[in-house]
Order: sequence, then C-alpha cells, then structure tokens
Amino acid sequence: MADINRDDDLIEIASPPRFGFGERVVARSVVRNDGTYNGLDIGAVLVQRGEIGYVTQINTFLQQFYIYAVDFVDSGHRVGMRAKELCTLDHLPDEVLQQLGDKAQALNHLGLPPAPKEDLP
Repeated sequence: MADINRDDDLIEIASPPRFGFGERVVARSVVRNDGTYNGLDIGAVLVQRGEIGYVTQINTFLQQFYIYAVDFVDSGHRVGMRAKELCTLDHLPDEVLQQLGDKAQALNHLGLPPAPKEDLP
C-alpha cells in the first residue's frame, strides 16, 4: 500500500482552529471537484476564488490538519477546506484594516444578506 503524502510537517491540531463556527471566510483559490463531491464531474468548479462562505463544521484529517466545512451560499456548495485555502473576513488583523483604510468598512457587509428596507408611509 502506498504511503500517504503529507504536504507539510506542521501539526495544525496542536493549536486551536484558525476559524470558528459561523465565521465569514473567502476562498483564496478556485476549488475543483477531486471526485469526493457527489453529483458533479471530476474537475468541475465548486468554488470560485474570492467566493464568500461560512464555516459550518470543524473536523480533522490524518490527525494533523483541521478541515473546515464551508458553506458557500452563492454557489450552493459545502466544501471541506484547509486553513491555507481560506482567509477570514471577520477577524482581520488591525494592520490589515489600517492598510485598507476606507475600504475596510465595505468588508463588514460582504457576504451578509441585505438589510430589510423599512416601509415608507
């Protein structure tokens, strides 16, 4: 039987998960079906780069990595992803927010449902 190729020596599960339940995250790259997503062909695009999703579960793989089940609302796919494939929208470091300046306010609304419009008399 062939050995499982681990892509790095880091033991992620020695630290707490990087993302929490319900946290808004962004896909850092395109995610294609590797054959584990039922109902779509191998190679079919599941998630586009920059697509926003929500962490719905946190599991482990090979007693080494956290796998985050992320529900991508726009595409309707729930995909398991590693932390290195995601970026948070809810807990950006202060220095990143400072670099973004006025654009940082726009991040607060990404991926959220639109506010209900009040009825005007």
